[in-house]
Amino acid sequence: MRETHPSLFPIGSQLRHKKTGGFYKVIGIARIEASLEFAYVYESMQTHDYWVRPQAEMEDGRFELIS
Repeated sequence: MRETHPSLFPIGSQLRHKKTGGFYKVIGIARIEASLEFAYVYESMQTHDYWVRPQAEMEDGRFELIS
């Protein structure tokens, strides 16, 4: 998947959620249909569930880059 918008966390990077300690892998950048804001699509490295979170929320300090 190609990157469509500048982002703090590149596609393929691995992150740790500072509060929960969960580990995630960035799968892509998408747009939220209702607002057209950019969002990250990411996968839990523990459960393999997929999640979507607005870019601003993802980059507000709650995640740290681990690789």
